[in-house]
Order: sequence, then C-alpha cells, then structure tokens
Amino acid sequence: MEFVMQDPVLVVGLGGAGCKLAINVKSRLACDCLLISHDPRDLNDESSKILINTSPILNPSAYLIRGISMGARGSVTERMEPYSTIVIIANLAGKSGAALAPIVSQIGKELGKNVLSFGIMPFKFEKDRIFFSGVSLKRLKANSDCTVIVDNDALLESNLDLTPESCNIIANSALLQVISTLRNSSLPLETNILSTSKDIADVELSLRDSIKMLYEDASPNSIKSALLYVVGGNKVPVGVLNSMVNAISGIFGDDSTRVSLSITTGERSKVVLLTSIEGETRFDKYDPLGFIPKQSVLDWDEPDSSLKIDLDLEQLE
Repeated sequence: MEFVMQDPVLVVGLGGAGCKLAINVKSRLACDCLLISHDPRDLNDESSKILINTSPILNPSAYLIRGISMGARGSVTERMEPYSTIVIIANLAGKSGAALAPIVSQIGKELGKNVLSFGIMPFKFEKDRIFFSGVSLKRLKANSDCTVIVDNDALLESNLDLTPESCNIIANSALLQVISTLRNSSLPLETNILSTSKDIADVELSLRDSIKMLYEDASPNSIKSALLYVVGGNKVPVGVLNSMVNAISGIFGDDSTRVSLSITTGERSKVVLLTSIEGETRFDKYDPLGFIPKQSVLDWDEPDSSLKIDLDLEQLE
C-alpha cells in the first residue's frame, strides 16, 4: 500500500521552520496553507494562521505551549475539515514544532483525513531536545498514514565540515524537492527516511554520501524500498543513472527491496534518497521508554502537557 495525495490539500506548518517550509510548499503544490505557532513572528504571511497565545510568559516550555494549544483544537479542526489530505511539516527540534505535532496530527487522524507528516529531527548535541523530539515523533508516526523523517544530525555526521546552518539549508532543500513531486508520485505507507548530500558535481559521489547518511539512522536489512531522486538528472548520462540504480539494489541486497528512479530538472546535479524503513531506527532510542507498547501505557491517549493556571491564594501564616 502507498500514500497517494488527494485533493483538496492543506499544508500545515508548525513552528518557525515548519511555517517557512509550508509557505514554500504552498506555491509548489498549488494548495492552501495553515500556519500554527506560539511566536507571532512565524506568522508573518497572508496564509491562514493560528497563534497559540502564551502571553505574558516570554519563554514558555514546550509542555506549556502544548497545554495552551488544547484550547485551539476547535479552530484547528474547523480549518482542516474541508480538506482530504493534510500535509504536516514540523521541526521537532523546536519547541513549537515538537509541542504541536502530536496535537495537530491527532486532529487529522480523528477527522479521518489522509495525513502525511514530515518531521525534522535535532542535532545530537542539542541534548535538551532529544527526548522531547523522540516522544513527539513517536506520536506523529502513530497519527500519520505516512511519515518522512529528516535527520540533520546524520547529515552533519557525514559531512563534518558543514555548519548547522548549512545542514538546515541542505535538508530543507531536499525536503522541498520530495514534496514538489508528490502530485505525480506516491510514498510507501511506512516510516521513510530522507537522506542527501552537500552540493557535489559528481552524482555518484552524491549517492554515496546519501547512503552514508542513511546508515547513520537505520541498518541496510531494515530497508524495504528506495526512491532515488536525481536533481538535474536530465543532464546525467543514462549509463550513469543505470549504474546508480544497480548500485543501490546491490547494496541493499534483498530481492524484495524495490528501487525507483525519479529524474527532475535542475541547474546542479544532486541525489536525494527516500527509503522506507521497517523496524527500529535510532530515533526509537531518543525515548528511553519507547520500547513499551502504547497499549501498555496508561496515559498514551493524551500527550504530556502543562497548563498555566492563575490562582489568587492568600498566604497562610
């Protein structure tokens, strides 16, 4: 089974990075857009928007943002109701994205929509964000028909000379490349990992770096299918394209692994690899208790959150 986009489509951007990417995607897919964040600066666009008002707290925790967002469930539900496909883009390394992703995806699931989610994971050195992002990803996957994970940390580990900002730019570009082709392609109904490389003139070297990035997140025997996007592939010799597909098929080694090729135009040649994964990834270890099945967890139904309650209590002597 594969995820196929159905009109009408709504792209939902969560948090700063999610909102920026959603605005970009809106024009590429010719669809509507909804921006949700606790920071008004993320909502400076003409698109439909919902502010999660955490005022007067200047630096709210992710748990508080999630708790306050419960009051906006009605507004989110109303905006999502007319659409068949909901595409959620969330930066799970940010407070807003990680806080809102479980809530928004849960609403989409309850409405019976086709939910496709993109989760951008934090760098490993952002240790204060690892646990919360892992828990949010687990819930996002449970609520989505198809989830694509973008791991900035794997890109950085494969290219130690890159800065965090460069990693973000490369990963976001790869994500936009995949989303731009969704109207003409389909995705496996499983967890998918997006891997790519920095700008390299040689597409075969780009493929090597993409596979190296993939191996940071999952083992080769867990890969069930691979979709190879060759940006600028119209300028690449057919023999080279054929050898790349054969190389991937040989590396994964399983006869049941399906490899597909998508060629897109571009000024520079580059490889973006989208692979469907069955089994564990390193993100499952972000939550130390993630191995416990949800049916054995008493409080799984509602994600952890906190509420701001003003109590006017006199001091007792």
